Amino acid sequence: MRELLAAVACRAAFAGVGDAGAQVYPARAVTMVVPFATGGPNDAIARTLAARMQIGLGQPIGIENVDGSAGSIGTGALARAAPDGYTLGIGYWGTHVANGALYALAYDVLRDFEPISLLVESPLLIVANKATPANDLKGLVGWLRQNPDASSWAVPGSGSHVASVLFQKETGTRFGLVPYRGAGPAIQDLAAGRIDMAMLNVGPVLPQVRAGAIKAFAVTAMRRLAAAGDIPTVDEAGFPGLYSSVWFGFWAPAHTPKEVIARLNSATVEALADPAVRARLRDLAQEIFPPEQQTPEALGALQKSEIAKWWPIIKAAGIKGE
Repeated sequence: MRELLAAVACRAAFAGVGDAGAQVYPARAVTMVVPFATGGPNDAIARTLAARMQIGLGQPIGIENVDGSAGSIGTGALARAAPDGYTLGIGYWGTHVANGALYALAYDVLRDFEPISLLVESPLLIVANKATPANDLKGLVGWLRQNPDASSWAVPGSGSHVASVLFQKETGTRFGLVPYRGAGPAIQDLAAGRIDMAMLNVGPVLPQVRAGAIKAFAVTAMRRLAAAGDIPTVDEAGFPGLYSSVWFGFWAPAHTPKEVIARLNSATVEALADPAVRARLRDLAQEIFPPEQQTPEALGALQKSEIAKWWPIIKAAGIKGE
């Protein structure tokens, strides 16, 4: 009997250790990989959410900026990290969709990651300099069709480049694509009339639109923007489905346990519901995904659908990584 009681006690002790281990995650600090330098949108969004998520997790979250090669160095580091829940990373349309078609990567953008949550998105604004002879999107497209190759479009990065190619394909228009090293110089040339049009992220260009220096024709999203409710969507402007947005999400390395993913998702959803976090994200010109889309499944489904949409466009246009 004494031996039986000892065996039962031993089993109970091991069970308790297992239960305790499951209950205490995370038992130490968590690292969040940001695959870009400090100061950009990935970094600002990550830091805003990490500060709130660590309250829910009960452990600090350290930010590790690993920049280079359009985010592929940091994203690759995340893919190689231990799948134990102590490393997660932020990524966006570029790192987890476009880069898979633009570069020969040492990792697979789908198979080597576990989605945690969709976060926010920033649709593009279709904009032009003030001299452009159109006042709405239908008028703009009509003018472009009548004057093929007569206008120049700024493309400050692969996202704007690919979106502009989609615009041409869907509207039956042709125009010259002029590469820029960032949105800032493109916006300056638009305001000065040195370039005709562009499709740009909302945040950098909206102040010039508000100042009347640049025309805005439509936002490339299903919903009007909270920060620009007077600008119609492409659906409302007569070109339904012409959607392009830069969206962000959290991922963990592949094979991270489901219960850990669920814990990280819960902390993310709590953070996205916090009024202070929401206000900060709005200040960054980011639209928060609704709660029903803040799931691992929604992020995984969106990533797959975006790959199916954009990879053929990128490859057909011969767009290469910069």
